[in-house]
Amino acid sequence: MNIIKKSAIGNLGFNFIEAQYIPKGKNEYHLRNKQNPEALKYKPLSDQQIDILIKNENTADDWKNILVSNKFNPKLVKKNKFYGLIRIGNLTPVYHEFHDFKIPEGISNCTIISCDLGNHVCLENVNYLSHYIIADDVIITNVNEIATTNKSRFGNGILKDGENDEKQRMIIEVCNENGGRYIIPFDGMLAGDAYMWSKFRDDKVLLDKFKALTEKIFDKQRGYYGKIGKRTVIKNCGIIKDTNIGEDAYLKGANKLKNLTINSDAERKSQIGEGCELVNGIIGYGCRIFYGVKAVRFITAAHSQLKYGARLINSYLGNNSTISCCEVLNSLIFPSHEQHHNNSFLCASLIMGQSNIAAGATIGSNHNSRAADGEMIAGRGFWPGLCVSLKHNSKFASYTMIAKGDYPSELNIPIPFSLVSNDTSKDELVIMPAYWFMYNMYALARNASKYQNRDKRVYKIQNIDFDYLAPDTINEISSSIEFLENLKVNDKDECYISGWEHSKRKIKIIKVKKAITIFKEIIQLYFCNEILKLISSDKIDSFDHLKKSLKIDEKLNKWMNIGGQLIPSSEIESLKQKIKSSKIKSWEDIHRFYQQQSEKYSKNKRNHAYSLFLKTNGISLKQFTPELLSSMLKQMLVTKQWMTEKIYDSREKDYSNPFREMVYNNKKEMESVVGKLEDNSFIKEQKEAFEKTKKEVNLLIKKWKLSEK
Repeated sequence: MNIIKKSAIGNLGFNFIEAQYIPKGKNEYHLRNKQNPEALKYKPLSDQQIDILIKNENTADDWKNILVSNKFNPKLVKKNKFYGLIRIGNLTPVYHEFHDFKIPEGISNCTIISCDLGNHVCLENVNYLSHYIIADDVIITNVNEIATTNKSRFGNGILKDGENDEKQRMIIEVCNENGGRYIIPFDGMLAGDAYMWSKFRDDKVLLDKFKALTEKIFDKQRGYYGKIGKRTVIKNCGIIKDTNIGEDAYLKGANKLKNLTINSDAERKSQIGEGCELVNGIIGYGCRIFYGVKAVRFITAAHSQLKYGARLINSYLGNNSTISCCEVLNSLIFPSHEQHHNNSFLCASLIMGQSNIAAGATIGSNHNSRAADGEMIAGRGFWPGLCVSLKHNSKFASYTMIAKGDYPSELNIPIPFSLVSNDTSKDELVIMPAYWFMYNMYALARNASKYQNRDKRVYKIQNIDFDYLAPDTINEISSSIEFLENLKVNDKDECYISGWEHSKRKIKIIKVKKAITIFKEIIQLYFCNEILKLISSDKIDSFDHLKKSLKIDEKLNKWMNIGGQLIPSSEIESLKQKIKSSKIKSWEDIHRFYQQQSEKYSKNKRNHAYSLFLKTNGISLKQFTPELLSSMLKQMLVTKQWMTEKIYDSREKDYSNPFREMVYNNKKEMESVVGKLEDNSFIKEQKEAFEKTKKEVNLLIKKWKLSEK
């Protein structure tokens, strides 16, 4: 989105910093910019320049209030009305080109009140421009109104001088429609910040500290100017009010933008398109919002998208997420969320990332609940299928897939990787644990790869593990094994339980023994994966060296998903105490904590895998021997082989299904449309990865002579 200049430009080198209202008297404020010394290079207009401006049909309430740079060209300023203090930078007789749009440098047909205009700006047909600091090379054309008021907050949940009523504070009511989990938004708020603020509602001291940390960021004084960053292009828009806009942003055809911060820079360009109406929000770097979007009281984290008439209200949308042509209310959504269909609805929910909401899904509507204070919590990998209707309160473990159907009662599904379905003929709720590993390996493996490749964040303050085998899911698997082993299973490998649905109908768990076997293999696979990473990264050269590098830490037994980042619960408790005791003094300190945990994550994950493997298998430290490691690694290859085969098989069904084939006259036509199965790049990658791991393991066993010990 770079602007192509048709001639070289100079650079005066000034930078404006925040402007503020300076009190003149009771209830009277006067806008004035605070500037660095470079800004003092501005000078009053000469008589000759004033004559040229008047000749070009410009008017001013006082020409003495117009200050210009040394390279200001009055011939490029035509038919404008100036009021108050105006500063104008260099203007040269060239035109700017952006995409297929060309516009001459200069200012024409505008009404401008108390603004600073940088070098080489192009302003044309701006009906009302008030109290803005506009940087170099900005293009603004055909806009009705761009204005900043004296109590501008730019989407942040702060109160200004004279505002003492908390009702005047802008809040976002996430996770709950009655506002009981509200957060106070601020520019730079991460999903982890929003989650902790909404989650720990029983700790008033902590909540008060969060509020104080937020208020500490901002000045209560009124009168901060709006800013538009370098190379930003704004055209054919209606109203832009109390909105800060970063560099290299592109705004076209928006109806109304009010009380916003739009973050953007050369590396992470944000765009807002036609028909959008956005009020009271913060838009992260690299976001794209276009085609009739309506958003009120919201935050979109970096590299997220809203499009095609989406409605986002009282919600936080995490990084690298997409919401399209549907409605989301009162929700907190962690990174990598996909929701694309016009008739899906999400309300009062905590969605913990890497999720996909299908068409017709109605998640948490209060139309099938008694009150508006219900909630729904879904672990990462949540996937409700077509036309699924769920009721508050409900809770789902990681990677829960829900088959098409109406679920009229509250649900609590604690086993991960399950398929939940209705058997309407028998009026039974049916749960199949480990479903993903049995029948949907292609989607499971591909999603992990897809989300990793789509993570466009430049500054990864919060580390996000996209692997489906991570401390959160493995802990859930471990608990599930213990639960499933205590069930009384019949000859069909199934049994009936109670307590997972708030109803009197039967709840059936199927394929129980098969799920237990798979889950145990998965825990062993998790441990072996971490061992191989450690051997490679730390150049481990013997079994004794390996064993000394592993550590059992009871503090790593429990983990929390903090905005997509997996952190030991003990570390979160320590963080809370430091915040309450004022050892942590800012949100920047909290973000540094996230980064520190990111640096520790690989080691913590590895030790967690070690501890959990020993616990699940009832093995002591002494029993972890070279022979056991050899056996584990060989079993790992068996597990990886069937998983690789399952990836192929689950995709191969699409090619052998006669109802898929029937729309093609022959196999050649089908392959020309959908491609050959053998050419599937992801399947190729998985096979190559398995062969590489197989070679690596066999070499390790031979090199360390594990089988001989």
